[in-house]
Amino acid sequence: MKYKVLFAEDDPVLAQIISDGLESSGYDVLRASNGREALVIYENDHPDICVLDIMMPLMDGYMLAEGIRKINGVTPIIFLSAKSMTEDVIKGFESGGNDYLKKPFNMGELLVRIQSLLTRFGHGVKTAGKQTVYEFGNCRLDTLNQELYTSKTKYDLSYKEVALLELLLINKNAILARQEPLIKIWGDDSHYNSRSMDVFMAHLRKMLKEETGVQIMSIRGIGYRLLC
Repeated sequence: MKYKVLFAEDDPVLAQIISDGLESSGYDVLRASNGREALVIYENDHPDICVLDIMMPLMDGYMLAEGIRKINGVTPIIFLSAKSMTEDVIKGFESGGNDYLKKPFNMGELLVRIQSLLTRFGHGVKTAGKQTVYEFGNCRLDTLNQELYTSKTKYDLSYKEVALLELLLINKNAILARQEPLIKIWGDDSHYNSRSMDVFMAHLRKMLKEETGVQIMSIRGIGYRLLC
């Protein structure tokens, strides 16, 4: 059984892109183009989590969150907004939000935040159809809690470290082209992002360097290969 995500966004292009990303990750998306429509959907369909734009017609995201909280005080809410002033973030949490993601954002980061909130609020019975724990060699990657366990220690990873290692594991023993993580995680394959990815890859190598049978190889001019 899939998790139901109420997604409210008035920009039709962005709404389609995010909806497609959520659906391809195994979620059932309940889509609304304004706050009033979203509140009706919430009342009728009882979603597991809400992803709300703030600047919407008829009823903005803050008012929508307040309306949702009158119905249910525990459904997790993530705000999406280009409004990044401290007072905007504070208002988001005061109106009932649990997380606040500033636009522009990476789709992978939104997915990690959704998974984290669903786990925190006890929605562990259903599954979104996505693997969240990977075991390799004597190591284990927990993508929900952003933790890497090696044979010697535990590491708390950043979002990008988790996403990058997960891509390597999905393609383990095969070549991962450089462009794939650059587009999926960083958003484009610019020179700056390419250098940034190399730094994150170096961090992962350092964590795994003492693991027997686990190695991240660089294939010059092509990409990477995780041997395990």
